[in-house]
Amino acid sequence: MLLNATETTEDILEEVAQIDPGAIEKFLSELPEKALHLGLRILLALLFFMVGVQIIKLARKIVKKSMVRGKVDRGVQQFTDSFIRAALYILLIFLIAGSFGLDAASVVALVGSAGVAIGLAVQGSLSNLAGGVLILILKPFLVGDYIIDSEGREGTVTEIQLFYTKLLTGDNRTVVLPNGNLANGSIVNVSTDGYRRCDISVGISYQADIETAREALLKLLFQDPAVLKDRDMRVVADALGDSSVQLIVRCWFTNEEYWNGRYRLTEGIKNTLDQAGIIIPYPQMDVHIQQ
Repeated sequence: MLLNATETTEDILEEVAQIDPGAIEKFLSELPEKALHLGLRILLALLFFMVGVQIIKLARKIVKKSMVRGKVDRGVQQFTDSFIRAALYILLIFLIAGSFGLDAASVVALVGSAGVAIGLAVQGSLSNLAGGVLILILKPFLVGDYIIDSEGREGTVTEIQLFYTKLLTGDNRTVVLPNGNLANGSIVNVSTDGYRRCDISVGISYQADIETAREALLKLLFQDPAVLKDRDMRVVADALGDSSVQLIVRCWFTNEEYWNGRYRLTEGIKNTLDQAGIIIPYPQMDVHIQQ
């Protein structure tokens, strides 16, 4: 084993000795020129990238203005802008790589041969992309709509992007939902009609007169400026509970006035019933001690 190692070392030294000193001298003499050439190519690539970024921004701006003039839905505008941005940046990277000798045809062939693996790896993203396309085509909701998804997450739609949709909740939190889940799940859109019904449940004592309570609460509804007077307004007995008669106070608001109106009515119902002398009972327990 020692002899073989010595022979191998001698062979290497012999091959090194056979290298033409002129070739090394030529390589060293050409090295600065090659380094300068490579540096210039890198500098040109950076300049080309910066110019390309500005062109992409200009193209996106032109497309946005065209869609705004055409009164295209805001969600379609956001989705198209995301798609154009991704496609143009990929094209720019391919062009820059080609300037360094990368054969684009070879890259495309390689990607094509690995298509199955890539598809399995990004199947979730592809599902979200397809979901975004379906949302834009079928329009179950639009930007500005208030929606509730199948898992109970709710908010106002602010953006519809390539792969996800953003919601803004009432307490100013941003919820990011995958488009695939939204396209395949159930969605409640409370903004479709522009109006929303408000049902508030309140219990009154069994000794209280239901008609007196109804008149007082209907008067409250008529006095509220945000309640829509041309839509259904009623106060009805909904259930007979263990300790109270459950009334439903029903009216309609516009979507913009719903929450403020609901809060205002809830407070007003309590004050109105107090002024009318109607008791709102609460659960009580009588404890009897035997001695």
